[in-house]
Amino acid sequence: MFIKWGIYIGTTSGLALGIYMWFVELITEKKIYTLLMNVDFIPVIGSIEWPVFVEWLFHMIISWIIGILFCYIFMKKIKVTSKRQWGVALILSGMAASTYFPLTVLAIKETPEVTDVTAIIYWVIGHLLYAIVLKSSYYRT
Repeated sequence: MFIKWGIYIGTTSGLALGIYMWFVELITEKKIYTLLMNVDFIPVIGSIEWPVFVEWLFHMIISWIIGILFCYIFMKKIKVTSKRQWGVALILSGMAASTYFPLTVLAIKETPEVTDVTAIIYWVIGHLLYAIVLKSSYYRT
């Protein structure tokens, strides 16, 4: 059951993050959505020009894994409390947010600079939104 719930909350959280990043890039021209969807540095699949829906699928697979892990923790390992949910959501989202630096360094296509403080702030805000939706979606299942 945690897999089904995890896919649901991974979907809601992943959509929230992707849409946020898309709007921020559209409005500010900071390439954070491009960075979120970028796979050009991965051997074999990185050399293919993927359609947008496949890039979204890659993004959603990562989000589903995070959602499943979140649900597994609370359905199989520890007792659910709001404080623990916030903690786990923030830790998982923080780990995802920390990918800004390696993704930026590894990217071949144009993405924000590794030192672009504004882009980093947008990226962190997006991942805080992800944590909020992840935690909030858990009880909607």
